[in-house]
Amino acid sequence: MAKHNIAVLAGDGIGPEVMAEAIRVLDTVANKFNHQFTYTHALAGGAAYDEYQDHLPQATIDICKNNDAILFGSVGGPVHLQHEAKWANCEAKSILALRKAFNFNINLRKMTIFPEIASLSPLKPELLKNGLDIVIFRELLGDVYFGEHTLSEKDGKRYAFDSGAYDEDQVKSIVQYAFNVAKTRGKKIVSVDKANVMAMSKLWRQVANEVAKEHPEIEYSDMLVDNCAMQIIKNPAQFDVIVTSNLFGDILSDELSVLSGSLGMMPSASFSNSGFALYEPAGGSAPDIAGKNIANPIAQILSAAMMLAYSFNLHQEASAINNAVKAAIVAGYRTGDLASGQAGEKIVGTKEFTDQVICNI
Repeated sequence: MAKHNIAVLAGDGIGPEVMAEAIRVLDTVANKFNHQFTYTHALAGGAAYDEYQDHLPQATIDICKNNDAILFGSVGGPVHLQHEAKWANCEAKSILALRKAFNFNINLRKMTIFPEIASLSPLKPELLKNGLDIVIFRELLGDVYFGEHTLSEKDGKRYAFDSGAYDEDQVKSIVQYAFNVAKTRGKKIVSVDKANVMAMSKLWRQVANEVAKEHPEIEYSDMLVDNCAMQIIKNPAQFDVIVTSNLFGDILSDELSVLSGSLGMMPSASFSNSGFALYEPAGGSAPDIAGKNIANPIAQILSAAMMLAYSFNLHQEASAINNAVKAAIVAGYRTGDLASGQAGEKIVGTKEFTDQVICNI
């Protein structure tokens, strides 16, 4: 029997309701495979501000420290209320602050497209006839996001300056992790940079090539970021694992997220060098549909599956969840965002879709 303690930060908007469904799925797995998952709930985002006047109170950080992993929902409020203290810079002060507090330097996003819902994708159907399963690794604590930023005047003209930096240890940490994951998948990895122009990218490519030599069993290649952005649209099936820097990873992972046709399909994880991790859906809090039982719970459920695999080494259990979600989709069950109007679709609510996942487990 495996015993694991999980910090649960449901957050705002649809966060609490999709989190409740993910926990139902985890409890089903625990019962089937004879495990014990203990949940400690904590507040983040607007929900935390209501009680603490702080988007990430120390009490929440302490709870996270005392658990084996963090299962995060989503934070943020309505666009028209962003001027209010409760919602102003809510994400930066909660999830970004949490990443900084635990030195989460590696972000993983997993994009899966099932052939049964390929019609939702903006890509041509022939590009998706076999589905897609791509993992992208993004470095989180370097690059221009953490450099110097200046907006001023110079020689009587408006002037802007941004700087970014990497050292070889930062690059090696994420590239090595990506190679280890590639071993468990299709043994193929692409490192993305802009080494024909940028010094940061020249270092990135040097280190990535050094790590590649340690893993001769992995098919490795370099790709310039502009070409990669094009290839993701032109021939996405060529990719299995992508690893790249903070700025490029931010852009490319968002590009990948669009391919599935719904942000409700994309789970993600953030890791520290110690192995401690946070798991969250890639989408937002969607306050306009909160509480209506119409939110797509798949990304939150798949984030929980990633937690089982990556933090708890429960790969069979993670596969059971992934296969159960796929089976529900193959059987025609859809939340509203996945509806395409095709014959045989069964449009259901958040809870009802999860019911099907649980039955399949």
